[in-house]
Amino acid sequence: MTDVFGNDPEYELDPVVAKLIDGIDARLLDSSEGRKALCEFDPLLFALIYLPNSIKDTSGRTSFAECHLDWADIAKEWTYPVTRTAENRHAFLAPRGTGKSTWWFLILPMWWAAYGYTKFIAAFASKAEQAQTHLDNFKRALQNPANKALRQDFPELAAQQSREGLYVARSGFTFTAQGMDTQVLGLKAGDDRPDTLLLDDIEPGESSYSDYQMKQRLTTLLDDVFELNTEARVCLSGTVTMPGSITHQLIKHNNLIRQAEAQGIPADQADVPTELQWVGLERIQVHHALPILANEDGTERSFWQSNPKFDLEWMLTRRHTRSFKKNYLNDPMAVDSEYWTPELFRYGSPPCTKTILSIDGAVTTNRRSDYTGMAVVGYSRPVAGSDLGFCVVKNSVAVKLKGAELRQKVLDLLQMHPEISGVLVESNQGGDLWTEVLHNLPVPIKTVHNSEKKETRAERVLNFYQLPPGHVFHVGKIPALEEQMCAFPGGPNDDMVDAVVNAVLTFMRPARKRKSGARKRNPR
Repeated sequence: MTDVFGNDPEYELDPVVAKLIDGIDARLLDSSEGRKALCEFDPLLFALIYLPNSIKDTSGRTSFAECHLDWADIAKEWTYPVTRTAENRHAFLAPRGTGKSTWWFLILPMWWAAYGYTKFIAAFASKAEQAQTHLDNFKRALQNPANKALRQDFPELAAQQSREGLYVARSGFTFTAQGMDTQVLGLKAGDDRPDTLLLDDIEPGESSYSDYQMKQRLTTLLDDVFELNTEARVCLSGTVTMPGSITHQLIKHNNLIRQAEAQGIPADQADVPTELQWVGLERIQVHHALPILANEDGTERSFWQSNPKFDLEWMLTRRHTRSFKKNYLNDPMAVDSEYWTPELFRYGSPPCTKTILSIDGAVTTNRRSDYTGMAVVGYSRPVAGSDLGFCVVKNSVAVKLKGAELRQKVLDLLQMHPEISGVLVESNQGGDLWTEVLHNLPVPIKTVHNSEKKETRAERVLNFYQLPPGHVFHVGKIPALEEQMCAFPGGPNDDMVDAVVNAVLTFMRPARKRKSGARKRNPR
């Protein structure tokens, strides 16, 4: 036996559901007018009354995650008129299985359409088939026998026209679905342009995705999709699969803004790298839902307490694993790597007998990355009973600088690390040009030409990380470098990795006969 909301009274109600229905006059549920009035400004109640099967968790119970409450509040912005360009652009990142597609492609669009809060939705996914599947779910919900009240109370949502990739309701509401690579410029329904843009998993998996393709996809998003209507409300949802992907950039930008605000720095004054600034310029508000939340007393709770999939005890025992970080935290460092993994990084600062600045330059136009990677690496002699010494990575950065600005950055690092006794430059990119750019340095320059594949060199350095007790240390966490290492060789950039590899091999490999490609200079 179930109650008027379809809940089994033998089981304790989800506390969010209990609070939602507390005090509702059951008589209002007996009439179309009553139900419509209750839900006009409440998408959660709309889901509970009109789409009950869509909000059941993995145990079959009706329940809500805390992020669902946040999403519902944001969806209420659709009830107000748009007052400026790009006013309501949102990105939603959450653990797998949270129901992002169900909420942003079914429940909330249905609520908007039912009350006329949106007239024309254009939905996008990485492939057209994905977007069309979302639209098909929307159509099926209107035909589902369990959703009888939806058809009864909103007959104008019935189809006037329905075909693959298109749904037009009797009310005139239009819902289209297409892939990101579909020609969309000028997309209209009559004289109307889309007033809501929905984007779900607009990037393919890492195995079929590259940095070049990411940049193309970002251009499509900003120059084609957003330009369909600059006043349209935008909802972008997804998960991170590749370091440097669009969704990863959204999370990194959000983290930087949150860190700045925690230090009392206004968001518009936060130090944001150039490649992430598009997020702020496009006024995208990022909402990153975490599965484990902190209570005021220092204890922790699950963000979806009634759902067995997100059982707190289970998550606490798994939170250290790469799988959990990738699928629950949207941490791309957790993506399975052919080389480094987070567990390989050891932190410490053995005393160093020599320290160098290693530079992996970006000079020639055929280079896949336009960054210059730099790494400050020290060397510690072998301890008694060991034939191998230790390397210590003290700092690593990647910059987009040339000429005088690049030289100044090098001087800044030399001042920051006065123990540096030399600069190592890979001459594959730029050759002798580096000695001209880095003129009059206070330390000697050594250029080295690498004939081995970078993967082969990286493998040798990886061995030093793996050999017990570990022969490469980081003085502390260096997030950007470690992210590149865990993504190597498939990540969007590897400049810092190359800089570290060159330095470690210079210190750790046996001395070799000097070749013409490796010579010391002190250009003054």
